[in-house]
Amino acid sequence: MVDLSMKLKENARNIMLVLAYDGGQYHGFQRQKNAISVQNILEQKLAVLFGHTIELAASGRTDAGVHAYGQVVNFFTIGTIPIDRVVKAINSLLPDDIVVQKAREMDMEFSARHSAKDKTYIYRVQQGELLDPFLRSYTWFVKKSLNIDLMNQALAMLVGEHDFSAFQAAGSAPMHPVRTIYRADCEKQNNEIIFTFWGNGFLYHMVRNIVGTIVNVGLEKTSIEKFREIFYSKDRKKAGATAPAQGLYLKEVNY
Repeated sequence: MVDLSMKLKENARNIMLVLAYDGGQYHGFQRQKNAISVQNILEQKLAVLFGHTIELAASGRTDAGVHAYGQVVNFFTIGTIPIDRVVKAINSLLPDDIVVQKAREMDMEFSARHSAKDKTYIYRVQQGELLDPFLRSYTWFVKKSLNIDLMNQALAMLVGEHDFSAFQAAGSAPMHPVRTIYRADCEKQNNEIIFTFWGNGFLYHMVRNIVGTIVNVGLEKTSIEKFREIFYSKDRKKAGATAPAQGLYLKEVNY
């Protein structure tokens, strides 16, 4: 939640940050009362830097174990530190698994959440006979070989404006389920399969639920026709299991 009282103060500034983080040690991005989150840590360190309580708004929330290459946040401040010193200064205070990449002064109407035009997520699946232990916190290990052609055929159905109710988290707060997906595909990179999803917005657990269902297509447990039926049923109960959190990355947010 953005501190609106700070926004109304004379000489207030609206600062946007782009950050990357390893989500493995955090209980998600969003501020938590009884657990450590990325937002908790970042707000604490920004308060030290700017000399007052900071309340962040983010482009979106990532769950426990989910990572980000390009999360975007904004906050209002009356602090006077020059913008070109913010990145170096805040990174000197942050733990090594959270890195601010960019800082920029924005107009007062900018919101990391509401001004976003589109987002890109990637999901990493590790393939092979044996699990690479160094990737266990950053990929989903699927031992059996996946059929990339079949998965891409299924993913192609998702492109365009559709109702994604079949892939919304069960029991989550009701949301308007129609989203526009501009890109949905996967490709082999060494011993990994990288899924890419680019769209104007995503429902809670949508990417992970899609991947969990698509992997069954790749394993040839679910046919293309069955996947189509699942998608158009708008019924979460018919889709596959939710893919593990550690393979998901918020790659980029555009404004």
